[in-house]
Amino acid sequence: MPIGPPVTYRTPDGALSFDHPRDWTVISSAPAPSQGVAVDVEDDAGRRLASLQTELVTGAVCPEKVPYALLDSEPLPALAQPAGTPRFVFESRTDPSVPDPVAASSFAYGITSAPLPDGPTACPIAHFFTWPPSGAAFGGVYDPFEAYPGKPMHIDTPQAYMETEEYQRIRTMLTSLRPGG
Repeated sequence: MPIGPPVTYRTPDGALSFDHPRDWTVISSAPAPSQGVAVDVEDDAGRRLASLQTELVTGAVCPEKVPYALLDSEPLPALAQPAGTPRFVFESRTDPSVPDPVAASSFAYGITSAPLPDGPTACPIAHFFTWPPSGAAFGGVYDPFEAYPGKPMHIDTPQAYMETEEYQRIRTMLTSLRPGG
């Protein structure tokens, strides 16, 4: 458990900022868009937990809808744009055409401007949100089968993961994203 208040990261252009735990690190990642920012947030073991990119061209293609689950969601009014208010989500998709249940499911958390799915299926996960002049992305992937030092050797359910300190810290970091700073 970190001691002390979180650290605030501000993008070099001053457009966005977010708070992260003191024992996590923000590092430049490649490739950054020509006028944008690309950074990763790593925990104290060097595991990438989230990435932030700005100046992205957004707009996802929806080749085929698949079963989905929305596990957590929160509107982020600080990031509101004329087109709408982005929200934090933790969600999953399951591809029924993949026979291996481990490979069939994907889980991710991030910020999105995409409309909430209606019905039992949704487009592939696309965590992009509207941000001047085009778009941005801030999120990461949850892999219940990932093994790393300090993690018990069992498969977490997404619901169990949501109760962990790691998830709560990631969620707090992502939902702290705001203009400038």
